[in-house]
Amino acid sequence: MPASLALRTALFLSAVGVLSLGAAFGSQYLGGLQPCPLCIYQRYPYGVVIALGVLLALFSRQRRLAVLITILAALALFVDAGIAAFHVGVEQQWWEGLKACEGTIDPTNMTVEELANALKQAPVVDCRKPAFVMFGISMAGYNFLYATVVGIIASILAVRMLRSSR
Repeated sequence: MPASLALRTALFLSAVGVLSLGAAFGSQYLGGLQPCPLCIYQRYPYGVVIALGVLLALFSRQRRLAVLITILAALALFVDAGIAAFHVGVEQQWWEGLKACEGTIDPTNMTVEELANALKQAPVVDCRKPAFVMFGISMAGYNFLYATVVGIIASILAVRMLRSSR
């Protein structure tokens, strides 16, 4: 297997993760869009993809390991697409979100200190209300599309790596 294919794939995966997290953090800290818990959960797989991209660059000459790392990255991207699809369903009220999305606190049987701590930890943003919509698609919807497409590309690259070494 040409190491250049594995290195290009490593660069692609790292760029996918960095661009995604850059957009997420940029919209939060520069654009003022506060994320809900599901938005936060969608960030974790991109961190995994970045780490896998770095590992792939380090082990690019080991064919089986390079293919395995690329497959794991594709799976992480598909997991992210699944989280995003779930989030879109919550936004569209097709199903209920997670308990963490509710942001409701039941003060029954709570001390003042417990209530104060719960208020500090409670999500401010409701998962059912998209922070940003463009052309009728929320950020979760765009993330679903993006993660699905780059997951497919990563899968194709894994197959190409596997075939190029034969």
